[in-house]
Amino acid sequence: MTKQVGTGDSVLTILDAVSFDIAEGESVAVVGASGSGKTTLLGLLAGLDLPSAGEVTLAGQGLNALDEDGRAALRGATVGFVFQSFQLLASLTALENVMLPLELAGHAEPRATAMELLRRVGLEARVQHYPRQLSGGEQQRVAIARAFSGPPRILFADEPTGNLDAATGREIADLMFDLNRERGTTLILVTHDEGLSHRCARRLRLAGGRLIADERDRAAA
Repeated sequence: MTKQVGTGDSVLTILDAVSFDIAEGESVAVVGASGSGKTTLLGLLAGLDLPSAGEVTLAGQGLNALDEDGRAALRGATVGFVFQSFQLLASLTALENVMLPLELAGHAEPRATAMELLRRVGLEARVQHYPRQLSGGEQQRVAIARAFSGPPRILFADEPTGNLDAATGREIADLMFDLNRERGTTLILVTHDEGLSHRCARRLRLAGGRLIADERDRAAA
């Protein structure tokens, strides 16, 4: 796939003929220097944007054939997101943040499911707290619980430990990989952290918008 954007009288190529397949259940890190196209690639894989050329297939569905509503529906059914900035709703408690996507999806027992997810991430004593009352690590745990509420077939994580100290970052990484293994979720994460990237079974290295290496490990995490 290729992604280009217009900048005045010129065209900037952000991703240049990047091509790969990711198998169900894989853990994949997208790594590279700032400006290499990592976050743009993540957005294309999730159907948040479309490539200028080429095709993206998500969960067996070609995204180019779908309109914006169709891509949103596919994401809602198959994808979870974890962001560096947590993206929690400040006016909702931890429990309500996790319940919200369940309620929107018409889940039969949103409260009980959200409570179990928060228990799983170690926050059963903090369910009635608002984001401002939680530490950064606790907020990211809420975000992970929300992301797995689907439960998703694919989890996209954009610098999920970037705003956390080293020890908390390791705890959050442990949690993501544990859930990845338990649920068979495909994990695709963007990171600057080489240590975190080597916990994935595979690393896609970008430089200048090109895929320069596709590294696979026999064992990871």
